[in-house]
Amino acid sequence: MNETIIKEIVREIVYKVSMSLDMETGDNGVFEKVEDAIDAAYAAQKLWYTKYKMEDRRRIIEAVRAAARENAKMFARMIRDETGMGRYEDKVTKNLAVIDKTPGIECLTTEAISGDSGLMIEELAPFGVIGAITPSTNPTETIINNTISMIGGGNAVVFNVHPGAKKVCAVCLQILHKAIVENGGPANLITMQREPDMEAVNKMASSPKIRLMVGTGGMGMVNALLKSGKKTIGAGAGNPPVIVDDTADIKKAAREIYRGASFDNNLLCLAEKEVFVMESVADELIRNMCGEGARLITEEETARLLEVVFKKKNGVYSVDKKWVGKDAGIILESIGIHDMECRLIMCQVPHDHPFVLVEQLMPVLPVVRCKTFEECVQYAVIAENGNRHTASIFSKNVDRMTRFAKEIETTIFTKNAATLVGVGIGGEGHTTMTIAGPTGEGLTCARSFTRRRRCMLADGGLRVI
Repeated sequence: MNETIIKEIVREIVYKVSMSLDMETGDNGVFEKVEDAIDAAYAAQKLWYTKYKMEDRRRIIEAVRAAARENAKMFARMIRDETGMGRYEDKVTKNLAVIDKTPGIECLTTEAISGDSGLMIEELAPFGVIGAITPSTNPTETIINNTISMIGGGNAVVFNVHPGAKKVCAVCLQILHKAIVENGGPANLITMQREPDMEAVNKMASSPKIRLMVGTGGMGMVNALLKSGKKTIGAGAGNPPVIVDDTADIKKAAREIYRGASFDNNLLCLAEKEVFVMESVADELIRNMCGEGARLITEEETARLLEVVFKKKNGVYSVDKKWVGKDAGIILESIGIHDMECRLIMCQVPHDHPFVLVEQLMPVLPVVRCKTFEECVQYAVIAENGNRHTASIFSKNVDRMTRFAKEIETTIFTKNAATLVGVGIGGEGHTTMTIAGPTGEGLTCARSFTRRRRCMLADGGLRVI
């Protein structure tokens, strides 16, 4: 018997042990009750951590990537059909980005210090079972990304998905679950409750078997998790401002802003949400944006659009969620403009307009004219609202880039490119859908979902000098 056959036998034994546990086995990781999903994931994680090696993690993660890649187009179609948000071709791009550019175990590095007093090593160990909340804006993308990162760190995951994307999320999880099991991994390493709800989130947050909560979505959800008493990694909302100064390459600025703000109908929380441009180059920027395909609407049309896509209660504006992620052409139809080819709507507004101050998640881009660069920075910081998520600038002045970066303090800061590059879509660096600005982990990867453990060997042992 060669080594390969022996490994296959061991994997089969481990799989049968995991499947014979005295509990509800679920439907390829999908359970009717969250309690069963938690119990199953807890048992699976024990096997994952104690019976599998790092090379097993690498191999199984590659199988997850392959299965997700094979179904990326199907996921994109299902998301579009179920949620009614975004653009099919951009969803394919997002899925492929997390499949190909989410790090696996390669970011789990060991640190060692050797000296006269002995040897110290610090390694990255799993938390155990993670409770992960995922959004409807990036449903399968977040599940794929979190699965690779979290099981890469040695954890199991119980997902509570957004109800608006529960069907595609269940299909995605089952496909990934099947890939894990068919490649010798333990059953129920990733699980979810079939019908997601807040009660399930509360049970996850209170379960002693879940050691870490991870939330990707709005700040209300993140703040609720932070109050759970569990360690929480929170990826909250953003309202990313863009500054264009009078030294910028205006044609490039227009091309990149259009690309980022129109991508998937502006559903990404890191997408450009408002532009602050210096007066001297404002007309040129708008003209070039229109040349890229954006449509500039009038002041009167802007006022009508505000009444349609926003709600106002007690003087406070909020987005009417039925318009989130809709095509620009459909949004224009609501105010009597027929232009179904349009991908991005532009409007010129003052710096305190609701389109500027409220995160929209729609392909509507407000443009604010500013007299000076200092004014651009001032208004951009106000619009970003302390989310510390994402911001960008188009400039050839390094001092201005540096000043804005220090003032805005965002997790992602891009210069002279669409903010998409900040998560590796057309740029360097890894991709993630869980950008943990509120809790400080930043662009998460497997390392983010581990805890440091130190091991000491005293009295100079193992040293050769």
